[in-house]
Amino acid sequence: MRKLSQVIVQSGVWIYREIIAVALLSVVSSLVLLPFVFFLPVGVALVFIALVYVPLCTGALDACHRMLKGERGLLGAMFRGAVRHYGASVVFALVCALFVVILASSWWYYGNRSGTFYFALAVFQTYFVAMFFVSQTYTLPLVVQERIGIFAAMGKSVKLFASHPGYTFGAFLQIVCLALLLGLTVVGFAGLFVGMVGIYANLITANLLTKKEEASEPESGRANADGFRAV
Repeated sequence: MRKLSQVIVQSGVWIYREIIAVALLSVVSSLVLLPFVFFLPVGVALVFIALVYVPLCTGALDACHRMLKGERGLLGAMFRGAVRHYGASVVFALVCALFVVILASSWWYYGNRSGTFYFALAVFQTYFVAMFFVSQTYTLPLVVQERIGIFAAMGKSVKLFASHPGYTFGAFLQIVCLALLLGLTVVGFAGLFVGMVGIYANLITANLLTKKEEASEPESGRANADGFRAV
């Protein structure tokens, strides 16, 4: 298994070499999202994100997975992947939304009460929700790469997190930092985020799924152990 720093470098190389594909996937998915988010009421927009945008992002993840294996036809792959994994992605989006509601309601309920005890409860709930999201870093990539059900993928993601906590924290932090940096400009987020995360999430997950090679095996024999073509 490669170190996270090596996977980050590998992801950067892929993103640089496939920047047109990265931008294409990101822009197409954002064109579907942005008009509805800006013009719909907040509640309806959130439902739209769960029912349409998250499946499209999963489709982009599927397209990136195929691109890393040397396949083409990205837009077609994205839409086919969105349809193929629609149920899994919607369920995952709704579960994530539930945890966001738990977090918001906790701060609303405990925040209106004075005292250190209530503040500590709110902080604990925040920690609990944060750990949930960190533990689900690999869920959608597992659905895409291993073609397993959403609940099996969520359980396996938790196991991977428990086995590699430092790696997972670092990988999740990279995604959050990328979202924050690109989010400083709407154009940057809309034009790059989905494609960049599609490549990165596939690589960090495939890295964990790769079996360790024999110590005596030459370095060249391990170069493509994750099953993706070299760049």
